[in-house]
Amino acid sequence: MTAYDAIVLAGGAAKRLGGADKPGLRVGGRALIDRVLAVCADAGCTVVVGGRRPTVRPVTWAREVPEGGGPLAALGAGVRHTDAESVLVLSADLPFLGEETVRALLAAADSGAREGALCTDPGGRDQPLVAVYRAEPLRRELALLATEHGSLAGLPLRLLTAELDLVRVQAGPLASFDCDTWEDIAAARTRIREHGTVLDEWITAVKNELGIELDVDTDVLLDLARDAAHGVARPAAPLTTFLVGYAAAMASSGKSPEAAAEAVAEASRKATALALRWEEETEAGSGSGAP
Repeated sequence: MTAYDAIVLAGGAAKRLGGADKPGLRVGGRALIDRVLAVCADAGCTVVVGGRRPTVRPVTWAREVPEGGGPLAALGAGVRHTDAESVLVLSADLPFLGEETVRALLAAADSGAREGALCTDPGGRDQPLVAVYRAEPLRRELALLATEHGSLAGLPLRLLTAELDLVRVQAGPLASFDCDTWEDIAAARTRIREHGTVLDEWITAVKNELGIELDVDTDVLLDLARDAAHGVARPAAPLTTFLVGYAAAMASSGKSPEAAAEAVAEASRKATALALRWEEETEAGSGSGAP
């Protein structure tokens, strides 16, 4: 995979949000900025341009000059802290951006002699803050714009993208959805809770809150909870899954995340078999002439 650095733009006045701390607003229990940082966790260096705040992982902090000078000034401040050949640039208010979009942008930017790749939204509009730029031409154009206009403050992003040879990448309909208004925040919070996505979002939020880096088969745990509730008693479901987690933690102490995931799976198998045996005995005991 292409080695890259990441710049996350987390400044701005958020005027349409009444001056609220937009990157810190929560969607699905996680701050917007933490959701964005999660999709570029493998960046060599991650620079956040904006006011310092707690984040889900360590980052390098930078600030545009003057503060509030706009996205080009912020990009100029951030790029000074990077040294990779490719730079992923993201705004800090993208609740639905996924790793697959980042991978597609990196692959497109690395596939030929182009100077980068950016997302286009379903309406065909360029999204220059969901993009990967080759570092050398990015620095070149930023320097030229600063020289021509005296500084980067207040300049629109289209001045940059117009000078770069970029490939367009069509991502999913929500990849570039950003949160500029309270209506956007409300819509994002509603969509996060839709059936089919809510469990994945919840599990991710819990792991983030607890500082757990563990991939487990949630279907196995759900099946275990169902079998325990059905074969034993309803309260057995949460208690059993808790005990499975505790047993897995004991068995995998000091080992890799992969070993921990296997320990969860093994404990789940044992507990599921026990619940099924319990159910069989209950059914046999309630039958006439049961052994």
